[in-house]
Amino acid sequence: MNLLLSHPTGNANVRAAAMGLLNGTQLAEFHTTIAIFEGDILDSLREFVSSLSEIRRRQFDKSLKSITYTWPWHELARLVASKAGWSTLLTHETGRFSIDQVYQQFDYQIANWINRRTGPTLTGVYAYEDGALETFQAAKKRGLVCLYDLPIGYWRAARRLLETEQIQRPDWANTLTGFRDSTEKLARKDKELSLADHILVASTFTAQTLSEYPGSLAPVSVIPYGFPTVNTKANRTIPQGRRLRMLFVGGLSQRKGIANLFAAVAGLEKWVELTVVGQKTGVACPALDYALSQHHWIPSLSHDRILALMQTQDILVFPSLFEGFGLVITEAMSQGTPVITTERTAGPDLITDGNNGWIIEAGSTQALRQILDILLQNPRTIVAAGKAARETARLRPWEIYGKELACQVAEISIPA
Repeated sequence: MNLLLSHPTGNANVRAAAMGLLNGTQLAEFHTTIAIFEGDILDSLREFVSSLSEIRRRQFDKSLKSITYTWPWHELARLVASKAGWSTLLTHETGRFSIDQVYQQFDYQIANWINRRTGPTLTGVYAYEDGALETFQAAKKRGLVCLYDLPIGYWRAARRLLETEQIQRPDWANTLTGFRDSTEKLARKDKELSLADHILVASTFTAQTLSEYPGSLAPVSVIPYGFPTVNTKANRTIPQGRRLRMLFVGGLSQRKGIANLFAAVAGLEKWVELTVVGQKTGVACPALDYALSQHHWIPSLSHDRILALMQTQDILVFPSLFEGFGLVITEAMSQGTPVITTERTAGPDLITDGNNGWIIEAGSTQALRQILDILLQNPRTIVAAGKAARETARLRPWEIYGKELACQVAEISIPA
């Protein structure tokens, strides 16, 4: 396979995919919006561009530099508008520099590139949800294989599973932003899926949600993401008499089960200290505001500081109701912090319940409260689970994900 890989923002899993495909001699081109490489001009300036700190996260391995193409302008405008507080330009879907527009414009640019491209022959394209439609249509005209990466579960399953939350928790309904997606956006998602020759997902749960697609689909492969570098510091203890330190990291939406978390810790203030890291959805939610006022809330932290914070916590609680993977799970485990999560995340792919973490029923405040009560009675269990979590992380670095992805891609047949 000789692939063109495209993604507008290039997060951790994209970087690992790019390196895996490159090392497997399957990557011809990598396209993104912004890319920094060690030693280049942007790298020398990034420490001083504090107004656009997000750019500092776009660093890639220098071995990718010669095959990387960037299309930065819409993404740069989005970052500037976000920093300046120009919310109208960022309005969901319709804002000129919304994330939806960044994805679509990037998709159009890649499609145009494919249409006019000359040089070494491509055999396939690898693109991600919301940024693949035009790319795939252009690729089909050239007889290229279309590989589709679905980072989060299928939208019809999300609506079915989350619509009860709107009814049962109306005070939190505003945080369920997925219901704001237009019919046009949802149709694009379905069209992307219909054009895919192979679908790659990072969790068994995501694969299961695709059963709700109203039609036939290409083969689906589950390849869980890898773990960050493991923290090798001495194992932590939980001194007798100290409150249990619990951490939540993620968007402040009921899709993440955050209302269940707040309800579960209510009344445990003498025994539990909860820290919440995450940004609001941008829509008013008085119930959320009140809950945050009762705990330690940090709106935003850099990735390095989140990892450092995880090292000081006893447990990460991630009670998501719908999650394609949940990178905070692997991040916490790599720091020796065990995780309580649900069956609607990558938890079951990574965690053996009661050994290196805990799996609870999604949406069940009672289940979460029960496991907290058990752990409060036996904090040594948490210490042992943290050690096991760190060992799990040690055995699956990001490089393993990249290798497994490359092996799977190598097995996909190329049309004659």
